[in-house]
Amino acid sequence: MTQKATSKIAGGDNFHPYSLLAPRFWHGMTFSTWVRLLGRNRLAVSPTRIPLATTLTLITAMNSALRGMQELIYGRRAAATRIEHAPLFIVGHWRSGTTLLHELLVRDAQHTFPNTYECFGPNHFLLTEKLFTTLLAFLLPARRPMDNMAAGWSRPQEDEFALANLGAPSPYLFMAFPNRGPVFPEYLDLNELDESQRRDWEKTFMWFLKRITMRSNRRIVLKSPTHTARIRTLLRMFPDARFVHIIRDPYTLFPSTVRMWRSLCQVQGLQIAREEWLEDYVLDGFVRLYERYEEDKSLIESNRLFEIRYEDLVSEPIDQLRALYDHLELGDFEEVLPRLLTYLDELRDYKTNRYELPAEKFDRITDMWGDVIRRYGYDRETPKVRIAEPSAAKVG
Repeated sequence: MTQKATSKIAGGDNFHPYSLLAPRFWHGMTFSTWVRLLGRNRLAVSPTRIPLATTLTLITAMNSALRGMQELIYGRRAAATRIEHAPLFIVGHWRSGTTLLHELLVRDAQHTFPNTYECFGPNHFLLTEKLFTTLLAFLLPARRPMDNMAAGWSRPQEDEFALANLGAPSPYLFMAFPNRGPVFPEYLDLNELDESQRRDWEKTFMWFLKRITMRSNRRIVLKSPTHTARIRTLLRMFPDARFVHIIRDPYTLFPSTVRMWRSLCQVQGLQIAREEWLEDYVLDGFVRLYERYEEDKSLIESNRLFEIRYEDLVSEPIDQLRALYDHLELGDFEEVLPRLLTYLDELRDYKTNRYELPAEKFDRITDMWGDVIRRYGYDRETPKVRIAEPSAAKVG
């Protein structure tokens, strides 16, 4: 994969917001979930986002009606559905290559996955997916705004968005009202929840997965960076689950993740984002994510966990994927190989972003993330970012 023009994280990135009609994550909520979100944030909608809030109010009311209709028709069947194949979880920090790995693994015909429509409309997709994805195809951009990866209703998507739309507390909800700072940090790893809260979260997650299974009774491939810190809970729910952990050069992860959250806050937010806390959020979140992952990964049986570096996946995709299939015993790799090669050929001209880090931020990453940098061998490699001297850096 070739490189794109340098992107600086020190303020001033200009992202193009979607039109008023374009779907936001929150358009999939029911009315009661939307009202609770507004209430928690004291209706602090920026004046220019009031039209967006108005469309959300109307659409979430429709979602409530459609959920009632779906459950009337499919609810009993969904409750009786058994998830016969334990899921395959892709875990790793944001911007580490989880999306690429998700796209590759769902090329296998024995796998299924929650797609973008199902995560945006989890309350009623069994009832509406075929019709709405046809009628609303024009509303999604062809590419994701933060990284130029392909987008579309049928593409694999993070199930964390479905959980948020189903009313589960989620750290992702900060994007709706970014000026209020991080929310629900205890729902990143679930460890601080009481038993009732944990049962509610598990019940919501299972509600969604059963309906994905109704649509296609195959092994579900799930991708969400938040699950990296939830190994203990996921194993309790699915003792035979398989996990793929992907990691990327942390010096690249930092600016790329800041850029991602900045883009999402601007596009998804109901406020004009100030972002003062964003860089500290990324630094602290990485530490917490990997503390939990390293604590709990020993709970996974050795033949149920495969760890991979993004750089190795990009440079040797077929060798790495073949090793993954062999280690996790996923089946006949040669059978899926032609579809993998076709997808990789589509990525031939994909361009990744390049980043510049001020020297003081480089040093802070080294200090805070040093354990992970050393554990995965990045201390022995030349960082993929350009390091700017303090006098040349624009500190945002």
